[in-house]
Amino acid sequence: MPAVELKGVFPYLVSPIDAAGRVKRDVLAALVEHLIAAGVHGLTPLGSTGEFAYLDTEQRLEIVDCVVRAARGRVPVIAGVAATTIKGAVELAAKVVALGADGVLAILEAYFPISDHGVEAYFRAIAEAVPCPIVLYTNPQFQRSDLTLPVIERLSAIDNISYIKDASTNTGRLLSILNATQGRMKIFAASAHIPACVMLIGGVGWMAGPACIIPRESVALYELARQGEWEKAMRLQRRLWAVNEAFAKYSLAACIQGALDIQGFPVGDPLPPPAPLSEEGRAEVKRGLAMAAG
Repeated sequence: MPAVELKGVFPYLVSPIDAAGRVKRDVLAALVEHLIAAGVHGLTPLGSTGEFAYLDTEQRLEIVDCVVRAARGRVPVIAGVAATTIKGAVELAAKVVALGADGVLAILEAYFPISDHGVEAYFRAIAEAVPCPIVLYTNPQFQRSDLTLPVIERLSAIDNISYIKDASTNTGRLLSILNATQGRMKIFAASAHIPACVMLIGGVGWMAGPACIIPRESVALYELARQGEWEKAMRLQRRLWAVNEAFAKYSLAACIQGALDIQGFPVGDPLPPPAPLSEEGRAEVKRGLAMAAG
């Protein structure tokens, strides 16, 4: 499998599931088509917004299969792989790549705290199991065991680990990663960061749920930042930040699913026990969408 260069806007896709537990393939395929038409640079199923933690293995694989088939090679598909064991992660990574995923977003699920040695072994095993690019995922807010800077530095020496999606709220940590890995690790921002600012310090784009509901505006922001049009980029960034604020305030998947429903995509509600977006939340999301549209 030839390596693909990853950069730009990668929306975290939702996972539309009906009441019987079946994947709404037609809805997901329509969303993929909409996002590609809007100019996104890649797609990321089974991220946090995709509720991977609430899906069984069969559902996860069907989500990836649907996205790969709908994308038809037009943009890279970076599939989330999350497990509590190395064996489970390696098996799932091999399966999503066999389905046609162009890369793996590697996520560590941990109930008990894990040492740096164990964390490193987990991500190293995934990288050794598949020939495609690996994007490390770090989210200290939700993960029991995080990727420390020394572990990131060591993992950056592995040929197919060249990217990290950082969902911390510490932008200084991004600079530390860039400095420590000396150009070997490229940074994708999350919705917790200000995307234009991450681009300014050397990021290559962002993987985030909000890009699912404001794809054209997100692509426009990326292009302005890539071209160094910082004054224009920050004007647009200020408009778009209302969406990020709503995303941070309400449940991750519920916020994006509610916004997509408003936009005409019947993706459904979050899988219980998380609650659907409240009426107050829908009103705030509508205001954010209106502000983003200018």
